[in-house]
Amino acid sequence: MVSPLDEFPIHQAPLPVAWPASSDRNFYDRCYFNAHDRTGDLFLITGLGYYPNLGTKDAYLLIARNGTHTAVHLSDLCDNDRMNQQVGNYRIHVEEPLQRIRITLEETEGIAAELTWEGSFPVLQELPHVLRSGSRVTLDAQRFAQVGTWSGQLDVDGERIDVTPDRWVGTRDRSWGIRPVGESEPAGAPADPPFDGMWWLYVPMRFEEFAVVLIMQESPDGYRTLNDCHRVFPDGRAEQLGWPRVQVHYRSGTRLPSGATITCTTLDGTPLELEVSSLLAAPLHVGGGYGGDPDWLHGMWKGEKFVERVHYDLADEAVQGRMMFGCIDHVGRTVLTENGRTHEGFGLFEHFCIGRHDPSGFTDWFATAP
Repeated sequence: MVSPLDEFPIHQAPLPVAWPASSDRNFYDRCYFNAHDRTGDLFLITGLGYYPNLGTKDAYLLIARNGTHTAVHLSDLCDNDRMNQQVGNYRIHVEEPLQRIRITLEETEGIAAELTWEGSFPVLQELPHVLRSGSRVTLDAQRFAQVGTWSGQLDVDGERIDVTPDRWVGTRDRSWGIRPVGESEPAGAPADPPFDGMWWLYVPMRFEEFAVVLIMQESPDGYRTLNDCHRVFPDGRAEQLGWPRVQVHYRSGTRLPSGATITCTTLDGTPLELEVSSLLAAPLHVGGGYGGDPDWLHGMWKGEKFVERVHYDLADEAVQGRMMFGCIDHVGRTVLTENGRTHEGFGLFEHFCIGRHDPSGFTDWFATAP
């Protein structure tokens, strides 16, 4: 199973590079990108992943606008040519590592894209993310994140959308490791302790002078199990932003946030407040393939050279009923205040709160905001 990558001195285990060091079926290696023009009129979410222990690879491109999701899904047998990231008509070209990436989707089911990503600030290596269910590791991932701008074009059913870097911004991450992918595994004995819920907040934002990347995760009792919060400057400096206090603003009768107030602390103790607002919400488990999507999951075997286009109306009662049981990405606008000076930023406001979360007042899986 030797591949062209094995010509380079990059090995981390006594194995060909194409073979993961872990034989866990849930090993994955993938990327995520989003793009928007700061208005909340359209949100594009896309990515590509390899799942070598499942023998699959896949890609997707999701367009959220006008209360609908339209997505193209592509999947195929996994191959060993990792320098040529391609699934069917979808390709990722690394033009300058950690800085400039080009994404191409040749016309597929009425949708095409030619988009180039340019990082605005250096990437940030995030803290390792580990979760267990009893004694078993269910998530063990490494990731880096970046904010940037986009240029190119998007074509949807004959409509051409010009993408220019003066307006179009977004965020991306690259992650690899172990996380649940593909078809569900046999459950085995009930988890001990049982899974009772999880609260998650991920806010990478692009400002003109710096980027802010906040990641927080809490258990049902509010105990924070992940706190990885930084400000990134053009020269690559990463300033830690302490232990932020967060108030998520939920719409009444839902768990859908309209925004959040986040208060951080700089190294010298100066308060740094972010007022985040949602301009458009896009549930990742409605056409995006993330956990809870009943129709298509990343890594799922759908056959060779699989292609489909799907469309969802977010006002549909069946779709609405599952909104609060998965992760939702929002086009985010942030006003950051520091020492009386304000900065406007745009990026991703990603949040979910499933099950119980005492600080939010959610007592069980079906509780909603008053």
